[in-house]
This record gives sequence, C-alpha cells and structure tokens, in this order.
Amino acid sequence: MTRLRGFWTAAAAVTLFLLSACAQQTAAGSPGVVPSPDSSSTPAGGDELVLRVSSAGGFVPADQLVGRLPETSVYADGRVIFNGPVTLSYPGPALPNVQWGTITPDELRKLLDRAEAAGVRPGADFGQPGVADAPTTEVTVVTPAGKRTVGVMALREARPDDPRLTAAQRQARAKLRAFVDELGDLTTRLTTGKPRQYEPEILAAVVWPYVTRDDEPGRPLTVEWPGPALPGEALNPDLKLSCVTVTGAQRDAVLAAAKNATALTPWVSAGNSWSVLLRPLLPDETGCADLKKAR
Repeated sequence: MTRLRGFWTAAAAVTLFLLSACAQQTAAGSPGVVPSPDSSSTPAGGDELVLRVSSAGGFVPADQLVGRLPETSVYADGRVIFNGPVTLSYPGPALPNVQWGTITPDELRKLLDRAEAAGVRPGADFGQPGVADAPTTEVTVVTPAGKRTVGVMALREARPDDPRLTAAQRQARAKLRAFVDELGDLTTRLTTGKPRQYEPEILAAVVWPYVTRDDEPGRPLTVEWPGPALPGEALNPDLKLSCVTVTGAQRDAVLAAAKNATALTPWVSAGNSWSVLLRPLLPDETGCADLKKAR
C-alpha cells in the first residue's frame, strides 16, 4: 500500500480495460487471472503489479542483496515507481531516492505489448555468456495468462561477439536490452517532468551488528532508533541479518531521523549499535518476508 491517495478515480475501469486488452493477446483456452482483493483505500486493482525490471545476484554485499530495490515497477493504475538519481557524495543518504509518476492507459497497454515483443515470454533463449559475477536482469510481466519472468545474465556486461552466444541469442538479448533502455527513458522523462518522492505505507529496515569500518577516519555520529526494538526478526542468521517494519507514527519518526543519518550511520537501540539499511516497501509488498525473496 502507498500514501498516494485521491488520484485516478477511474482506475478500476482502467484496470478492466488493460486486462481485456491483454486477454486479446492470450491464446484461446488460456486460464484467466482474477485480481486479488485489495483492502487498501486505493482504487480496485491499483496495487496489482503488471511489469517489473529488477536485478538478481552479482558481486554485491549480502545486505544489499536482501534490501535491493527493483529498478522499475509498473502497476495496473498507471503508477511507475523507480529508483531516482543517485548522489555521488560519500557516504550516501540513509534513504534511497525512490520516485514515482503515472502513465496513461494507452501508454501502459503499449508498454506491455512491447515487453512481450521484446521476448518476455515462455521459451525465450538468451544464452549464458562467458562473464563472471555479473548480475542477472529479470523482467516480469503479469498477464491474464499468469506471471512471466525472464532472467538474462550479464545483459549489459556481455560482449556483443561473445563466442558462447549464438546469433539468435545475441539478437534476443539486444531486443530485451532495448526494451529495458526504453523503460529507463520513461523513468528519466518522469523524473525531469515532475518528480515525486515515493512515500511508503510500510518502511522496512534490514539490520545487522554495527562494526567500525577500516576506511572511516572515526566513528560516525550515532542516531537513536525511534522504531521497534532492533534487531527484529531473523532474515539470514548465518549473516546476522534481521528485519523490522515500521508504519504510522513510528514510520514518520524513522523518516525524520533518517534526515540526520547516512548509509553508514550507527543506529542505537537499547544501548546497542546497529547498521541499518532502510528499504521502502512497494505497493505489492507487505513485510520482511518479501525481502527474503531477493537474490
């Protein structure tokens, strides 16, 4: 759920229109998908995910794998939620720059059509290039026939003439990369037009014991944690990663405190210091369990 209220009163009709448009592209006899009930105050179907581009794997710290945000998420009511520009300052801010905008029903329908044309469908073959430690780009499209996800390792890192890829696989990768670039151009347009900061109903925090870094000149200033007691529920006991979620007044208090913190700030709870990665939950996410799905 999100704190985006009162826009697009015709979203329910839009959702029905989109599902009908997608159904025309589904093979005869394919099972339909009934949207799950939505208990939020946003219009019916508004929180239904229809398109997502995300990354999995790669050579990144474990806490960032768990808290990794999708690059772009598109919902049935036309909302597009995406990662905004990243500051070059070090250390970075405590909160990620997540922004949102809206697209029209026609734009959304064409976007879903182009995703299928770009290869987001069963049986697509993108090959395995000779690249190590590169992330896998995952593109998900939700249609009346169900959810379709393709994963392409080293979509950008692989050489165009990689000998492990066939000509057909190179062409398939180029088509999908062009679609991902198109989605990136869309978020750039939304950013330069009228950027709006995404404000989550639920804010998650990935937590692990604070350890002084060797590259720090001194211990950073601490910030008191105003949410529920840390470290919360275990996400990965082997890596000592835990998770808590905050809503309502506690969420507002954490957001306010985060303005005086950075990505390296030690947060103090009950006399103990913790490293905290703040992760806004998206409309189709409900709690820490969703973060366990990150890879």
